[in-house]
Amino acid sequence: MPVAGKAIRKKTDIRKLHKATELNEVELIIWLQDWSDAYNVGGMFRVADACGASMLIMTGKTPVMPHPQIAVTSMGAHRKVASEYFERNDQAIAWLRERGYTLVAVEIAEDAKDFRTLEYPAKTCLVLGNEGAGVYGKVLKECDEAVFIPMAGKGRSLNVHVAAAIVAFEVMLASPDVIESDATELDL
Repeated sequence: MPVAGKAIRKKTDIRKLHKATELNEVELIIWLQDWSDAYNVGGMFRVADACGASMLIMTGKTPVMPHPQIAVTSMGAHRKVASEYFERNDQAIAWLRERGYTLVAVEIAEDAKDFRTLEYPAKTCLVLGNEGAGVYGKVLKECDEAVFIPMAGKGRSLNVHVAAAIVAFEVMLASPDVIESDATELDL
């Protein structure tokens, strides 16, 4: 017999439900390194708003506001989440380091850890690379950690803003000891 109940539609009731959820006290920033698709950027604004990220960092050719596709896809979240644009990746790295952020690449890389096993620092910046090329090698070398999302299917990866959502919600919701895993080393 179903037990889910009726859907909640009133914004005030939704907020009450969400406020009952305990979040980790992580100051989260998400870096969009050289993204090419404005729809992904708009989707990322929605994800950032939903998971409580304080800011999106954009570099390179990443579309920025007032791009109309971002506004359409973000459904207003681009007005709620701060963003900062840097032409070059090294400028973004310096800005983040000056503010004490740990850079965590979401990338299939040597020594990457299952995203569920990392204890995310109090000031975390998730670095998400270009939709095709991923996190560039020079940027990856500057990252303190790399995490990956285990894939059950035959696909190599997920859409970049979907991958960001999965890891960002882990950062904000999970306890560090939720999962014990031997999958911290890759056989390459």
